[in-house]
Amino acid sequence: QVQLVESGGGLVQAGGSLRLSCAASGRTFSTLPMAWFRQAPGKEREFVAANQWSPNYTYYADSVKGRFTISRDAAKNTLYLQMNSLKPEDTAVYYCAASSTPWALSTQAQYNYWGQGTQVTVSS
Repeated sequence: QVQLVESGGGLVQAGGSLRLSCAASGRTFSTLPMAWFRQAPGKEREFVAANQWSPNYTYYADSVKGRFTISRDAAKNTLYLQMNSLKPEDTAVYYCAASSTPWALSTQAQYNYWGQGTQVTVSS
């Protein structure tokens, strides 16, 4: 059974940083897409960043480009999201997702495994 478990969320002041982690178990996703999505109160879930190793790509939403960095540790089967220069509008529940389909990119429907989410709150 595949499980994705996020951690690292919390409360931070604007301009601060957080690093989210997503530990995967049940299968290896080293060559398949993994991504971060987020959902703010009263809004739909939106794409944040995605990564695939083979063939390689990294893809970001315009709203986080230059501030967030997605990466993964294949040995630990873990996905990360380094978030710098955080803004109050980054406040949301952040979800880790994984796909069994290559090139899932930002399409939510292509991701068939989801974590439970971790809260990120950025105060002004």
